[in-house]
Amino acid sequence: MRKNIVFLMQGDALALQENALALQGDALALQEDALALQGDALASQEDALALQGIAKFNLRQINKMLY
Repeated sequence: MRKNIVFLMQGDALALQENALALQGDALALQEDALALQGDALASQEDALALQGIAKFNLRQINKMLY
């Protein structure tokens, strides 16, 4: 009887370890997605800064024409 309980507990422990490994895999995939999104955000920020620079240049050109 005790041996059966020990085997059942070992089976439960192995199942929990398997679940933990699966969750770690999911967490790593989410981290990868988060890093990709951060990269996209940085690229968008870079684009926004470039557009801001173009807008400032255009504004200076317009001001030169007006004054």
